[in-house]
Amino acid sequence: MTTTAHDSPTDAPPDCAAQRRVLTVLVASQILSGAGLAAGITVGALLAQDMLGSTDLAGLPSALFTAGSALAAVGVGRVSHSRGRRPGLAAGYLTGAVGSAGVVAAAAAGSAVLLFVALFVYGAGTAANLRARYAGADLAAPAHRARAVSTVLVATTLGGVVGPTLAGPTGVLADTLGMPTLAGPFLLAGAAYGLAALVLLVWLLPDPLLLSRRLEAERHTATTATAPAPGAGRGPDLVLGTLTMILTQLVMVAVMTMTPVHMHDHGHGTTASGLVIGIHVGAMYLPSPLTGWLVDRYGRRTVAAASGLTLLAAGLTAAAAPAHSVAPLALALALLGLGWNFGLVSGTVMITDALPPATRAKAQGMVDVSIAVAGAAGGLASGVVVSVGGFPILALASGLLALALLPAVAATANSR
Repeated sequence: MTTTAHDSPTDAPPDCAAQRRVLTVLVASQILSGAGLAAGITVGALLAQDMLGSTDLAGLPSALFTAGSALAAVGVGRVSHSRGRRPGLAAGYLTGAVGSAGVVAAAAAGSAVLLFVALFVYGAGTAANLRARYAGADLAAPAHRARAVSTVLVATTLGGVVGPTLAGPTGVLADTLGMPTLAGPFLLAGAAYGLAALVLLVWLLPDPLLLSRRLEAERHTATTATAPAPGAGRGPDLVLGTLTMILTQLVMVAVMTMTPVHMHDHGHGTTASGLVIGIHVGAMYLPSPLTGWLVDRYGRRTVAAASGLTLLAAGLTAAAAPAHSVAPLALALALLGLGWNFGLVSGTVMITDALPPATRAKAQGMVDVSIAVAGAAGGLASGVVVSVGGFPILALASGLLALALLPAVAATANSR
């Protein structure tokens, strides 16, 4: 069933000038935070493998910073609910910067315990990076909501693609400073997250969530008849949107986490794995404008179903890819990123459609907790699956799991 602007709840009239300013500032902060986000993806598992001397727990770093993202999502959601998006997002980025510094210190000291604690704290940057998409939708008209979300997401592409390719140069910098090579990307992450927080604190005015609440209140004051509460009766949207993002996150994190380890075990260097992850991160965010248009044009459910099929294709491609060849793995990770993008944009818009401004931030925080927990489970399980059955088994099982989206979409198609 195609979802159009007429299917969306009635929101306050958008403030176009404020929305343009909000998107501009969010784009700037997302470019910076994308580089910080990419550091943990690129070398987190390799750093743990190097310090522990085993592949069994190589998925633990991803699980830890994803679990940290879950806890941070609660905090960012609560701060945003009470004080607005600006302080909430900035606090998340600053915490991520502290975690990055902790990872560098742990690598220098050779302390696995400190590494794991720091990775948990580092996850707050991931939470803020993803929650920024909601800020882009706060002031958007329902018919253009997906495109607003996509504008914020695509801005992450530059930092997310450039960040992994800097794994080599930042490793050289770390060597020069007398630190382990794999600590280099986290030096970049700390600086990037800190600058992203500064951009938001200085320029994200007016606060999009607080302004959307004020506009909503003014609209209700000016309306003589009592209007139904926005989001009333939108349970199917909320459930399907949450399920879509949970499944896509779990599948994406599981395969992505073990790809650098798989490549390293078959003789590929950090530069090669950084290139593949860079392509993956680019596919996670670069198609966002197209995805936003597809969601607004053809409906939330249609794109959610496409997400499941694309992730299946990614799993099949990764499972069949020769271990010695970079190109097939790069294609598989590109499909993995695209499927995740389809799921994130469609799921985000379904959830935003279903929630009024007054309760939006807190509810979105809880949804993102579920997503982060799913990602943590995927990251933690991925190392065990690869240790027992190998990377192709992990990729194939993940792709098949993504197909669960299709019956979920079908079950809610006629529920509205």
